[in-house]
Amino acid sequence: MKKHLTAKTKWLIVIAVLLAGLMTITAAVNRGRPGENLIQTMLTPFRSATSALVRQVEQYYDYVFRYESLQAENEALKAQIIAMEEDVRSADSLQRENERLHQLLGLSEEHEGYHKVSAYIISWVDSNWKSAFTIGKGTNSGIHEGLVAITEYGQVVGLVTEAGTNWATVTTVLDSALGISATVASTGYNGVVEGALATGSEGLLRMNYLPTDSVLRNNDQVLTTGSTVYPRGLILGYITDADFDETGVAKYAMLKPAAELDDLEQVFIITEYENQ
Repeated sequence: MKKHLTAKTKWLIVIAVLLAGLMTITAAVNRGRPGENLIQTMLTPFRSATSALVRQVEQYYDYVFRYESLQAENEALKAQIIAMEEDVRSADSLQRENERLHQLLGLSEEHEGYHKVSAYIISWVDSNWKSAFTIGKGTNSGIHEGLVAITEYGQVVGLVTEAGTNWATVTTVLDSALGISATVASTGYNGVVEGALATGSEGLLRMNYLPTDSVLRNNDQVLTTGSTVYPRGLILGYITDADFDETGVAKYAMLKPAAELDDLEQVFIITEYENQ
């Protein structure tokens, strides 16, 4: 590595050299003449000062060189750390994808009639009244409006509501615009599940039109009943509360969505299916 001298360092070296030259010339002129002892006595403080100055210059020069070396080494270490962090992120991403594919394999074995296209989420719709996101695949991958998006566990995420050549918008189950025919798995009570976003219950679903005499328990699983849009047996959520609706004639239940939407990275679009 080249040593780069600052302007201050260069001036210190010049002064040191000039003082050393002055002392050498003076000593040569006066060598052997009377009063040499007096001259040596007078020059000694200057020689000491010059030696001290030279030492200071050398120390400063070494410090500058060490500083530049340490700075370069620090930058190299930072680059290595960034590369290592990127490797770790890539490994974590691959591990998560591997786990999703293992779960998807089990889902495919359970529902042999499902044909799915995987897609990654590239952006979310930022709105207080709508819950949706965009994926990086579209009609060129067989994705079009009216197809269901699920997780690798068979949990309903939402519905494709718009599609372009290489993108598509998925409206999630939290959006009040969606209505999904559903059933309580343990009892067979039927109703319609909608997003509760419009009612102020952010992050929850609401199952409406349940029978007045229905007995509903917390953590009961709610599934899709099957239709021309939604395959049968997909998981919508779990009951957290129940009460009579505003009319007093029917009941409703609040659900926690089965899909953890906040942590979603990848979804699977069902392009074909056969209801059993």
